[in-house]
Amino acid sequence: MSVSEPLPFRDPERPLDERVRDLVSRLSLEEKAGQMLHQAPAVPRLGIPAYNWWNEGLHGVARAGIATVFPQAIALAAMWSARRLFEVAVAIGDEARAKHHEFLRQDDRGYYKGLTYWSPNINIFRDPRWGRGHETYGECPHLTARLGVAFVRGLQGEHAHYLKLVATPKHFAVHSGPEALRHRFDAVVSPKDLRETYLPAFHACVTEAKAESIMGAYNRTNGEPCCASQALLVQILRKEWGFRGYVVSDCWALRDVHEHHHVTKTWEESAALAVKAGCDLNCGCTYEHLPAAVAQGLVSEAELDRCLERLFSARFRLGMFDPPERVPYAQIPYEVNDCERHAELALVAARDSLVLLKNESELLPLARDTKSIAVIGPNADDPKVLVGNYHGTPSRSVTPLAGIRAAVAPETKVWYAEGCKRSGVESDVPNRAALLSEAKSMAERAEVVVLCLGLDAEIEGEEGDAASSQASGDKLSLALPGLQEQLFETIAATGKPIVVVLLSGSPLAVGFAHERAGALLQAFYPGQAGGRALADVLFGSYSPAGRLPVTFPRSLADVPAFESYAMRGRTYRYLESEPLYPFGFGLSYARFAYSALALSRTRLTQEHDTVDVSVQVTNTGSRTSDEVVELYVKALDASGSAPHHDLRGFERITLAAAESRRVTFTLTARDFSLIDDDGRRVLVPGRYRVTVGGSQPDARSVALLGAEPLAAELELAGARREIPY
Repeated sequence: MSVSEPLPFRDPERPLDERVRDLVSRLSLEEKAGQMLHQAPAVPRLGIPAYNWWNEGLHGVARAGIATVFPQAIALAAMWSARRLFEVAVAIGDEARAKHHEFLRQDDRGYYKGLTYWSPNINIFRDPRWGRGHETYGECPHLTARLGVAFVRGLQGEHAHYLKLVATPKHFAVHSGPEALRHRFDAVVSPKDLRETYLPAFHACVTEAKAESIMGAYNRTNGEPCCASQALLVQILRKEWGFRGYVVSDCWALRDVHEHHHVTKTWEESAALAVKAGCDLNCGCTYEHLPAAVAQGLVSEAELDRCLERLFSARFRLGMFDPPERVPYAQIPYEVNDCERHAELALVAARDSLVLLKNESELLPLARDTKSIAVIGPNADDPKVLVGNYHGTPSRSVTPLAGIRAAVAPETKVWYAEGCKRSGVESDVPNRAALLSEAKSMAERAEVVVLCLGLDAEIEGEEGDAASSQASGDKLSLALPGLQEQLFETIAATGKPIVVVLLSGSPLAVGFAHERAGALLQAFYPGQAGGRALADVLFGSYSPAGRLPVTFPRSLADVPAFESYAMRGRTYRYLESEPLYPFGFGLSYARFAYSALALSRTRLTQEHDTVDVSVQVTNTGSRTSDEVVELYVKALDASGSAPHHDLRGFERITLAAAESRRVTFTLTARDFSLIDDDGRRVLVPGRYRVTVGGSQPDARSVALLGAEPLAAELELAGARREIPY
């Protein structure tokens, strides 16, 4: 058979389903099994090229050479802007397409060169110890859902027929550590917590953003391996939510089904169990055993065909079997990769993500002509700290030290000292005393100290990748590692004003810095332009407006057991201890006043009823700044199992000095619904409070911000009733 023969699947004028069925029907059993592996081999007799499904794009095209590196996902979440995240995702998608087609021109079809991207990570960052929390959008189901939808839409494009990329929200569905146990752990979760916390972002990405793919998790959920779960993949994902795309296993997760979960006994049984649950693609090698599983009667070839049809449907929609001139995304030029426009967007995103946590006596912004500045700390001048994990290679990057040096006046003296290593006990650092004394000497000679502390992706990250972690990527403590706190104490003893800059992907217990530093900035992992963005904020050319997407507890004593997936005591919605810094908190160089809160109605009677909630926001400061307007809902008459309050709307706006704007949110009755103990979404009649302001309405936020959100009440009338999830 000639590969140029006019077979139906090669005809772009035919309907998609017809083309897919025709191609699958021509594959042998062994070829079918091969096409269900992430490293799918070529089928020369049909003209099907080899294709590697594994690609990463968490905050830029990853592991595929030079690309724009945007802030890490947790930092992108700190922007609290779905619009900006959509712009970032569009840029990532453009670079991915450009690089893919150039790779093809070089006949390079290896890892990380394709169009099927295993991003975003929309797991809930429920515990600050989890090493992969910085890959997520934080702890809030609503914030994660809105950002996940924006990211998926940005990657996949908006063409009626073709996909720019395939986005793959992961890890479905109850997955957030411990990393050391992920291959054997059973995440036992109640129906309420499953539906209220762990599923909403996946539901939104599937039903709203039309994600073409979903990745399963390593662990079990309520006894079933997630990548072979009838409850998750069949009942919820496909039957309830109507998902029509394909499911991919996490890498080598199907091997865990028999080796670690002990749900099956053989490779063939694991492969068959996963296929029957609708896991279409195996990252790993388990599906190599599918021909034997068919021979043993464990699974039918027809069941394989169903998986293959979903896989090839995605490849056809990506334009892989059509002439390039027919595919609009194939026309994106290679020069878009690492272009100036994307570099500027990386800078904008980095600035937007910076969260000002303290600014006593308005220490910030600093004057550019400050006589001398000491930049000290293990995270002050290390480019790898900027990028987190799952990153590309930036062609240029700016560390905090480089950014500060470029921003100050020519006559300003900038001292620099490492001060200590990022991690390691005293015995690991033979020159500890010299590092500390040098840092102290420089601090004594400076007018102000910028102290860059925190973590990196070798301390917190994925199992196997975090070489400096003592817990397979997770943290055992919320304290700064190594001698960093001692470094702070040494510098604080000089009496000089200190600006602490935390570069980390997760919350740290930094009460000592809150009490004694003059200013505190959370920079997360800010990407290639992080140092320049930091300098823009430090010296006042940009007013910070980032908000925390995750709670910073005071200590580990305030956090429930890591292995427990119950939400009680976790996140702003069920917290039982006062945090150091609350979810949704962040300061600015401007001040904002809220007034004239108005509800278009105070009584909702039908499921389809809506209410407009509007508020006047005024910049009462003397400079232009962004403000994040946050709306929360609280059920006043619900039982004690309801959240303290729930984020239901947010909008980031820019206001000039003295400018006012009316911001309006439209809520439906669904926004006032609750998840009951049986996992049902219900409308419960009673009173509800809506609060709108620059923070959540908890006492700690009010105390830190010095302003209380505005509040109004409305009634949800009628009988208690269940509504669709």
